[in-house]
Amino acid sequence: MTDWVAILKEQTATGDQMGREVPQMLASPDISEAQVKTLFSALEKQAEFVEKLRMALEKFGHDFPIIKSAERLEERYGDLAAAVAEKLKAMRAQAVPGKV
Repeated sequence: MTDWVAILKEQTATGDQMGREVPQMLASPDISEAQVKTLFSALEKQAEFVEKLRMALEKFGHDFPIIKSAERLEERYGDLAAAVAEKLKAMRAQAVPGKV
């Protein structure tokens, strides 16, 4: 039987780490547009996985605090992906002067 709570704990630890590392990566003047695209794609995949995890937790009747933790993790990945999308938008605006 799959231990959904253990998977959530592991994913939460990864989310915490990404929450620290992504802003540092985005602040680096050396980050390339390709790296930002790759980071965005990885965060989107992670958000999709956590959404499926939350749905599994709900399906198997886990307690509300566990479901809430999964929802917060989903939001964290969504927020990180949004920050990366903003960085990508800013990089593209700089690449095309006069265009925002």
